[in-house]
Amino acid sequence: MDLVQRGFRKTYSYSTINRYILFEFILSFTIAFLFFFFIFFVNQLLLMAEEILSKNVSLIHVSLIILYSIPAIVAFALPFSSLVGGLMTIGRMSSDNEILAMQASGISYKRIFIPIFVIGILLSLLSFVVSDYFLPVSTMKFGKLYREILYSSPELELDSFSIKNYQDSILITGKVENRTINNLVIIDKTEENNNRVIIADKAALSSELDKLGVTSLELSNILSLTPLLKQRGDFNYFTSTKMIYNILLKNFSFSIRNLTPREMSSMDVYNSIKIKTARQESSILENERAIEGLKENLYIQYYQISPILNKLESISNEIFIKNNKKFLDRNLQIYKIEFNKKFSVPMACLIFIYFSFPISLNSRKSGKSLGFGIGLFVSIFYWSLLFAGQTLGIRMNFSPFLSMWLPNIVIFIIGTIFVLFRFKG
Repeated sequence: MDLVQRGFRKTYSYSTINRYILFEFILSFTIAFLFFFFIFFVNQLLLMAEEILSKNVSLIHVSLIILYSIPAIVAFALPFSSLVGGLMTIGRMSSDNEILAMQASGISYKRIFIPIFVIGILLSLLSFVVSDYFLPVSTMKFGKLYREILYSSPELELDSFSIKNYQDSILITGKVENRTINNLVIIDKTEENNNRVIIADKAALSSELDKLGVTSLELSNILSLTPLLKQRGDFNYFTSTKMIYNILLKNFSFSIRNLTPREMSSMDVYNSIKIKTARQESSILENERAIEGLKENLYIQYYQISPILNKLESISNEIFIKNNKKFLDRNLQIYKIEFNKKFSVPMACLIFIYFSFPISLNSRKSGKSLGFGIGLFVSIFYWSLLFAGQTLGIRMNFSPFLSMWLPNIVIFIIGTIFVLFRFKG
């Protein structure tokens, strides 16, 4: 009976300590999360919201745009908040000698670490769900909302002194004031596939709202030049005081933009990688067959003692070129990088928790402040490694796996070194 009571007390004491540690961590994590959320919010949303507000977009639409952009911010804020939260929690408990008191009561470092480790796993899962589900959904809703805004306010896509591509048309704008564009240049194609240049002193956006999906430009003082492809040196031109030029809003570059791999679910990215890899392998196989055909042709030409030596040399050179041809699909590489990133960044929550524990045990005073400072430094270091890995992966065809997982590996190794140093013997 005595042993049972002791076991009950021990379990109860662990439950109390677990709740205490979790409460401390959640408090520090919340502070860190609000800090990083605000930083990313200012960086990614406020500037965009300000630009949209300047175009007289309704407050409800601006609020929805901000709401749909939140998952992208949360996905990045969670890992760094885990790091800073862990450093602040253990650092504060260590500087106040609470860790020492727990050890004196017979509670090991392992028992202290378990509740933080468990919450690290939960945060990694939460970060993955946000990145893999909520981010693609919010991005699609963001695009749909933007198209609705664009239909009612087409001037949103027309900025001063800018160049915009709309499928077969290019618009080069001067200063844009209200709904009027000064010094507009339009480059498009005629029905005969000839390039055409239209120059207008002014272009006013039509106020007719019944033309849903179409924006009309009322051009003033126009000069149009059309070089003729079939008659070099000849061109057609005309001048006019007024002209109506229509643009389909579905042709706006933003509205037809597909989801990037980062904004897709991991399963969609994986399926895209399979398709792109199959295409690449098909191209490689086709190239190998072409090489075999050229070799066979070379063999035939040689044994027929063909006098056309230049043809033999040409075929040999072509074989050499195809043998050394590199099949680098930049788009496939980007998909592979983003696929690995969808797992490595959420996993960073757990890696950061593991890293923060041995680091913070050495705090003697100002544990929270010191933990916050170390957390910011490590966050910048991790972000730099992530950015460098992504750059190397895209530009130099570096391994997509190492590009995205190397920052986690480096942080894990550093944390393991501190663990071995702290708990040796």
